[in-house]
Amino acid sequence: MSSGTRPTGAQDSQVRGDRLEVAAAVLALLADRTRLALMERLGRGEADVTTLTEACGAARPSVSQHLAKLRLAGLVTTRKDGRRVVYALRHGHLRRLVDEAMNVADHEIGSLPPHD
Repeated sequence: MSSGTRPTGAQDSQVRGDRLEVAAAVLALLADRTRLALMERLGRGEADVTTLTEACGAARPSVSQHLAKLRLAGLVTTRKDGRRVVYALRHGHLRRLVDEAMNVADHEIGSLPPHD
């Protein structure tokens, strides 16, 4: 498509379908308690596997497997710090998504009134 050319209805539909597919895949990854706990902790800043293991209360091999899935999906990044591997969220949208999911949980648990 050249610049200045408006997408057709079929192209708009394809883009919307692609967006829905990717969004559903992200939400499916976050639908696991351990991965959600990892993402919540990473929303507060970078962390290594030891810190993440303590934060989510799962066994280290399990945490490593979950982190590998999140990394493969492109939701987290890594960098080396000496011998340690440090994990971080890829972008702030993920932090906000997890924060909002936790806010919904707070409303459900605390019977808080709905709001915008």
